[in-house]
Amino acid sequence: MKLLTYIVVGAFAFASPLMAAELPGPVVSVDWLAANQKDVVVLDVRSDPDEFTQAPEYSVDEKTGEKTLETLGGHIAGARLVDFDKVRVSREIEGKKIDKLLPSAEQVQALMQSLGVNAGETLVITARSDDPGQLDLATRMYWTLKSYGEKHMAVLDGGNAAWAGAGQAVSTDPMPEMKAGDWKAAPLDSTWLAETSQIHPGSDEAIIVDARPLPQYLGMSFKKPAVAAGGHVAGALNFSPDIQALQQGMALKFMSPAQYKSVLAGVGIQPGDATVVYCNTGHMASGAWFVLSEIMGLPNVRLYDGSMHEWTTLGHPVVSNFD
Repeated sequence: MKLLTYIVVGAFAFASPLMAAELPGPVVSVDWLAANQKDVVVLDVRSDPDEFTQAPEYSVDEKTGEKTLETLGGHIAGARLVDFDKVRVSREIEGKKIDKLLPSAEQVQALMQSLGVNAGETLVITARSDDPGQLDLATRMYWTLKSYGEKHMAVLDGGNAAWAGAGQAVSTDPMPEMKAGDWKAAPLDSTWLAETSQIHPGSDEAIIVDARPLPQYLGMSFKKPAVAAGGHVAGALNFSPDIQALQQGMALKFMSPAQYKSVLAGVGIQPGDATVVYCNTGHMASGAWFVLSEIMGLPNVRLYDGSMHEWTTLGHPVVSNFD
């Protein structure tokens, strides 16, 4: 028997800055967020904003009364809805239209202020996190904000799937109209950004990591129309999304630095002094970047923003194992 359960929280706007909470690191647990919820701003990143107000569904064991999440829906009460389409923009590069790139400081600042975020507030970024593509919505947002100076933020481990799966309260209220916040974007810090001119296949300047599924890396398939040719950048090593997190119930959760070190060794990736990660459009690569840079603490890890979309659109060569 299925029982639909959710709570409805009255609409309200956030008019004043919150008391900042001290984060334990780049990842926070459901328990930590539940204990500090009043002192943080939750940013809920969605590829489908309609899911924000859809009710979750739970099954209930008739003998034990134990409740199990079956269909993910709703959001953490008070969360600010971030439309992922607004987190990336199009620009012209070398006369070609390149999509899904990092916005300007002005665009990111306008987005954050429209969400009612104020300077100095502690941010917890969440997404559905029930598959790699959903989890990486949160890591892409994290990378974007870090590129513009945000330091007080973390990603919720397991995201909304872990939150609801733990029996925490879920709201289906739409986000109210927000009073504009005063969050400010710093000038772009390109420390974590790689551009096409910085990709040097075959050199030992940096380890190149392809963060796509193995069939795409091998050239057995490729994401059309975003990518113009199948295969990978010469010399790139594959760190596929399915080995970047562990499935726990419906949620994908991060591993420890030691576990990631073992995983990387298992696929032949030996961390070095510099690393560049890419995928198709810079979305899934943000998950690999987050693991390497933020969880493992490796130095000089850059995300190639345009990734294979830009690389192949500009006509650069690829290596395919499936000719």
